[in-house]
Amino acid sequence: MRLTHTLFHMLLTAAALALPPHATRAQSRMDSLQHLREVVVKAERQQGVIPSQRLSGKELQRLNSMNVADALRFFAGVQLKDYGGVGGIKTVNIRSMGTNHVGVFYDGIQLANAQNGQVDLGQFSLDNIQTISLYNGQKSEIYQSAKDFSSAGSIYMWTRRPVFGEGEHFHVKGKLRAGSFDLVNPSALIELKLSDRVQGSFSTEWLSSSGKYKFRYRRKAVMTDEVMYDTTATRQNGDVRATRMEGALFGTFASGGKWMLKGYNYTSERGVPGAIVNNVWRRGERIWDNNSFVQGTIERDFGRRYHARMMAKYAYYLTKYVNKDTTVMMIDNVYRQKELYLSTTHLYNITPWWDASAAYDVQWNTMDADMYGFVHPTRWHHFASAATALRLGPLSVQGSVVLNCVSDRTEKAESPGSRTVWTPAVFAALRPFPGVGMSLRAFAKRSFRMPTFNDLYYAEMGNSRLRPEYVTQYDAGLAYRSNARPGALVTSWEVAVDGYKNFVTDKIVAYPKGAQFRWTMLNLGRVHITGIDATANVTLQPWRGLFVTARLQYTYQDAIDVTDRADTYYRDQIPYIPWNSGSAAVQLAWAGWGVNYSFIYTGERYNQQENIVYNHTQPWYTSDLSLTKDFAAGGCRCKAQVEVNNLFSQDYDVILNYPMPKRNWRVTLSVEI
Repeated sequence: MRLTHTLFHMLLTAAALALPPHATRAQSRMDSLQHLREVVVKAERQQGVIPSQRLSGKELQRLNSMNVADALRFFAGVQLKDYGGVGGIKTVNIRSMGTNHVGVFYDGIQLANAQNGQVDLGQFSLDNIQTISLYNGQKSEIYQSAKDFSSAGSIYMWTRRPVFGEGEHFHVKGKLRAGSFDLVNPSALIELKLSDRVQGSFSTEWLSSSGKYKFRYRRKAVMTDEVMYDTTATRQNGDVRATRMEGALFGTFASGGKWMLKGYNYTSERGVPGAIVNNVWRRGERIWDNNSFVQGTIERDFGRRYHARMMAKYAYYLTKYVNKDTTVMMIDNVYRQKELYLSTTHLYNITPWWDASAAYDVQWNTMDADMYGFVHPTRWHHFASAATALRLGPLSVQGSVVLNCVSDRTEKAESPGSRTVWTPAVFAALRPFPGVGMSLRAFAKRSFRMPTFNDLYYAEMGNSRLRPEYVTQYDAGLAYRSNARPGALVTSWEVAVDGYKNFVTDKIVAYPKGAQFRWTMLNLGRVHITGIDATANVTLQPWRGLFVTARLQYTYQDAIDVTDRADTYYRDQIPYIPWNSGSAAVQLAWAGWGVNYSFIYTGERYNQQENIVYNHTQPWYTSDLSLTKDFAAGGCRCKAQVEVNNLFSQDYDVILNYPMPKRNWRVTLSVEI
C-alpha cells in the first residue's frame, strides 16, 4: 500500500512536470534569459562555497587513465584501493571516512550497491566521460536531490552530451586501444541529431585482457631482516572479458526545461587474483557481473522563480561468484539485487539573493541469493531535505537538513528495524576583496549511513549487531584564482588549501577475508581524522602555440583510532591510510602534439590496526608518460597516443600481498567524424 501511494505521488509530479506552463510568447523569452543567468550564478557557487576538484575535456583524456578509478588518483584527499590488474576491483575513499560515505553519481543519479556498498569504479570507462568532479561535503548548489545532500563526499561523472554545429546531423567516434597483458579494447560512440530539440547517443565498448603480468615477491623476516622469499613470477587468474553498452536520449522543451533518458548495461567475466601469502597464491575465484539500469530526468521551469526536477531509476544487478580453491570452502552462489529510486526536487527563487529548495526521495532495495539460510533482506529508505542559499554581497551561505528514515525487513535473521536520523549542514564562502580571485570557505556537516546487507546479514562475514556509522565534518580553507592573461608567460594559475577535522563514530571497517569478494565487518568505535588538502594549477605559454599545464596536489592525514585507551592500537593510524600522499601531472601541447607526465606517491602506512613493525607497509610511487598527436586524415579528426605506465618498473602493493603491474604500455588510435 505504501509503495502504491508513493508511486501515485511521483506520477502526479511527473505529469505536472511534463505539462507546458501557461505563459505568453514574451514571457517565454524572459524565462529563457532568466535560466541562462541562473546557470552562471550556480557556476560561481561551485567555485567558492564548497571545495571541489574537477577533471574534464582534453585534460582528462590526456591522463594515462583507462577508467574513472585511475583518474581519481589525481584528486587530493582520495585513497584508492586497487587489487591489481586490468579487471581488479577498484574502490575509492575520501578523507579516510570510508567508501560507503562516498556518493558516486552517474549523470546526476547515484550508483548504489545495497549488497556491500562498494561501487567498483574500474567498471566505468573514460571513453564516454566528459567531466569528473569531486566534492567534499556536498555539491555546491541547493537545487539537487535529497540523496545528494546525504553523502559526506560525492563523485559526479557526467557523460558526453551531443553538441552539433551548423549543418551537422551526426558524429561518429571509434577508438582502438591495445597494450600489455594482451589488452584489446575497442570502443565506439555514435551521436545523432534527431530533431532540433532531440539528440541521441549510443556508446559501446569491449575489453579483453589476460591480466598476466610479471611481479616480484620479496619478504624479509621482521626480527632478523633475513630474506625469506624473493621470487619473480607471473600474476595468474587476472583475466577479464567485459562489454559496456549505453544509450541516451536528450531533449529540450519549447517552453523551457530539458529531459534525459538513459539505459546502461555492463557484462563481465573476470578472474579474481588472490593474495600472495608465503609464496602461495590462490587461482580459484571468478566473478560474473550483469549490471543494468534505466534512468531518466525531467526538468521544468514554471515561470521565472519556480523550478522542478523529477528523476527515476530502476536497476538490476546480477553477480555470480565461484571459488573452487580447495584450501578454503567451495562456493558457487548467485546474488541478485533490485533497486527502484524516485526523486522530486523543487527550487524557488524568493528574491534575487535568496533561494530555497525542498526534495523528497524514496529508494527500495531488495536482495536474493541461492545460499542456504539466506534471509532475503528488503530496505526502504526515505530522504527528505530542505535547503536555503543566501548571497549577501561578498558572503554566500548555504544551509540544509536531511531526514533519513530507514526500515529493513528480513525473513529470519535479526533486523536492526527502523531508524530516523536528522543530518544538518551549513556552508559559507567569503570573497573579501572585490575583483580579486581570493575566497575563504568553511563548512560543518553531519552524515549518516546504514550498514549494508553484507554488513548485517551474511552469516560468514555479516554482523547483525553492527551499529550505523556517523560522521561529523569540519572544513576551512582558502583559494586564489588569477584572472586569465592571454599572451603572458603565466596565462592562469590557482591554489587552494583546506584543513579539516572529521569525527567518525561507530566506524565500520571492511577487511578482505581470504577472498576479495567477501569481507569481515566490524565497528572500530571512534576515529578522529585531521588532514590538509592542497592543490595548485598553473598554465604557461613560453612562446606562441606552446602551452604547459602543471597540476599538483598534496594530502596529509592523521586518522587515528580513539575508541578505548586499553587497546594496544589506541591512537594508532587506521589501516591503509598514509600520512602523506600526492600527485603531479605536467602536460605540454604544441602544434597538435601533446606530452603528459604524471607522478603518484603514497607514503608509509599500516595494513592492520596495530602500528607495529610487522604491519608496516612501504611507500610506493609510480611515473607514467604518454605522447599524443592530433591530425586529420580523409576528412576525419584522428588522434594517436602511446603510453608507458610505471615508467621505472617499480615493485609495489596498494593492498598488501596484491602486487601491481611493473612497466607496461598501451597504444590508442581514435578517429572521429
